[in-house]
Amino acid sequence: MTTLERDAGAVRSFQIHVPEEALVDLRRRVAATRWPSKELVTDRSQGVQLAPLQALARYWATDYDWRTAEAKLNALPQFATEIDGVEIHFLHVRSRHENALPLIMTHGWPGSVVELLETIGPLTDPTAHGGAPEDAFHLVLPSLPGYGFSGEPAELGWDAGRTARAWAALMRRLGYTRYVAQGGDVGALVTDLMGRQAVEGLVGYHLNLLTAVLAIGDHLPKESAEERAAAAALATFRQDGFGYFLEMATRPQTIGYALLDSPVALAAWLLDHDTDSYYKIARAFVDGEPVGNLTRDHIVDNLTLYWLTGTAASAARSYWEDARALAAALASGQAPPAVSVPVGFTTFPGEIWAAPRSWVEAVYPGLAYFNKADRGGHFAAWEEPDLFATELRAAFRSLR
Repeated sequence: MTTLERDAGAVRSFQIHVPEEALVDLRRRVAATRWPSKELVTDRSQGVQLAPLQALARYWATDYDWRTAEAKLNALPQFATEIDGVEIHFLHVRSRHENALPLIMTHGWPGSVVELLETIGPLTDPTAHGGAPEDAFHLVLPSLPGYGFSGEPAELGWDAGRTARAWAALMRRLGYTRYVAQGGDVGALVTDLMGRQAVEGLVGYHLNLLTAVLAIGDHLPKESAEERAAAAALATFRQDGFGYFLEMATRPQTIGYALLDSPVALAAWLLDHDTDSYYKIARAFVDGEPVGNLTRDHIVDNLTLYWLTGTAASAARSYWEDARALAAALASGQAPPAVSVPVGFTTFPGEIWAAPRSWVEAVYPGLAYFNKADRGGHFAAWEEPDLFATELRAAFRSLR
């Protein structure tokens, strides 16, 4: 499926070559799906609805072309290198502008590097996207361990903290001694831990999900209308949207059997993430009206990447690792290390919990940048890549 030279410690070029028989098998499996009966409600409260999933399956089996996505990825500078015993796949796109700021961006679950691809142009070539030369970034986009084209960890202990150290090693290996970082979802946790570990070279970071809420949400202020709305959204997530999270944090192997055997089971599991993005994706398939960059092809590109790499179970295990790391941290009773570099944060309105500034400042007292975007959700970089790039330019401007 891929070609790269094997030499531990080296940075090697990487290309994707999926055998045609793997694509034939995928379409066969989609066509052979055994479907449940229609849900008995008119919303997503029983899970992913039959109509959008069947529309997705029809498109996946008949009209979708993986070769377009494969060519798109292969046209970008892709590499692989071994770090701490795991093969790490990453894109490394250097800007043509002098003095570009190195930036490592980390995707989350159920995403992949696919969700970040449309930000590459605006971030590395800002003059072609409404920015100035001094807004440019050199971009590093790694695939998380156990996700996509990165290798699966063969031992316990690959939680977000270990990934954070691996990313610092990757940036050193690429020759970057001063850089910034960004993350959402799992990527937000990895990026925040890079800051709390004070990894060498990191001079600031930006987040678009306040992951600390999962640990301290009950202690955050709930006085203003905005704070109460965020608290209500968090309560709804814990009560009604936590199923995938709990399953992967406690029994990732169990769900893995279905995810690696049935493409449609995989699609349903990945789509059942949050209400805002679910309805936007459903709209793309049922109504043919995508929201922003959440198009049919981009959604199925991501699903197909998970399927072809067979990484749904290993990706789920990252939740198991992080749940245990969080439990150990809470049991210790020790506060996490303080952050000594500037932190920027953007709240997107469709986020699972749209964190108000007061919540973000409670976690990062010296908050260097904050903005409330007027559109976008949990997959902000994917859905609104130009807006997302504008936010990063503003957040990191003072660090250039």
